Amino acid sequence: MPDQDKAQAAFDNFVSLWTTGTTAGRRAPVLRRPDEVGLDYEDVTFPSQDGVPLEGWFIPADSDRLVIHNHFLPGNRYGYPGHLPEFGGFGGFEINFLPEYKALHDAGYNILAYDIRNHGLSSQANGGITGIGLLEYRDVIGSLRYAAARPDTASMKKVLLSVCLGADSTAVGWHKHPEEFADVQALVMLQPVSARPIVETFVDGLGIANGFEKFDRAVQERTGFHLDEQAPARYVGNIDVPTLVAQVHDDAMTRPDDVQSIFDALPVEEKELYWIEGTDRRFDGYNFFGVHPEIPIDWFDKHLK
Repeated sequence: MPDQDKAQAAFDNFVSLWTTGTTAGRRAPVLRRPDEVGLDYEDVTFPSQDGVPLEGWFIPADSDRLVIHNHFLPGNRYGYPGHLPEFGGFGGFEINFLPEYKALHDAGYNILAYDIRNHGLSSQANGGITGIGLLEYRDVIGSLRYAAARPDTASMKKVLLSVCLGADSTAVGWHKHPEEFADVQALVMLQPVSARPIVETFVDGLGIANGFEKFDRAVQERTGFHLDEQAPARYVGNIDVPTLVAQVHDDAMTRPDDVQSIFDALPVEEKELYWIEGTDRRFDGYNFFGVHPEIPIDWFDKHLK
C-alpha cells in the first residue's frame, strides 16, 4: 500500500505540473538576470496575441539580427532553479540560459527572451491552465508582434530559438496563423515533445495499470484538452524556414522516435536533426546550447539572408 500511495502521489504531482507549469504548486522564480554575465538589458512587457501581459528582457547587440527565445515548462526566460531543494526533482541541477544569451549576443544577435503565460513573472491566464502549446502559441505570436512594433527591432532579421513548451507553442502558432511568422528566417527547436510518449514512459515507470488513460482523463478534466492533441507533428506542416531540431537521444523521459516523427513531419528541405549524446537526462538538453552555442549560432548564421 505505501508503494501505491507513493505512485499515486507522483502521478498527481505530474498531472499538476503538466496542467499548470508549476512545481509543487510554485512557479519557478526568475532567479538570475543578464547583467550577471555582463549583458546590458531592458525589462520589457508586451501583450500576447489575446492580450495577456508578458514580461521579458531585451538584450541589445550592435547588429540587425534578432533571436526570440521561447522557454520550456516549468522554467522561464532565465532557466530553472533545479539546484534549490523545492525545485530539485529533475536531477537537482540548475538550468541557466544566460551563458547561451551571452554567446548569442557576442555573435551579433539581439535577444528577446520572455516568460510564457503562467510562468516566471508573466500574468496568469486561462485560469492557470497550461495547454502545452495549445494556448501558449499566442505568446509566441505576441513576441513577434512586439518585435515588429519596436522601432529598433522592426526591420531586424528574425529567428526563433524555441525550447520544449516553446517549440510546441511555435508549431501550433505556425499552424494556426502562418502569416504571423512571415518575418522569421530560421528556426531552432530544442526538444519538442509529444504528450503520449512522455506520459506513457512516466506511468509505465510507476507501474500504474491503464496509466495513460487515467492521465489523459485527469488532464482532460482539468484543462479540456486530450493528450493526443499535444503532439507537434500534427502542427509543423506550415513551417517553411530552415529548421534545426535537437534532442537528448537517450532522454529517459521520452523516446527518440517521437522527436524523429516531429522532424520527419517538417515539410522543409533544409532541416537537420542533432542528437545530444552522453546523457539520459532531459534537462541536460536545456543547458546544451549554453555549452555548445555554436550549434544554433552556426544554423542561424547560415540561413539569415
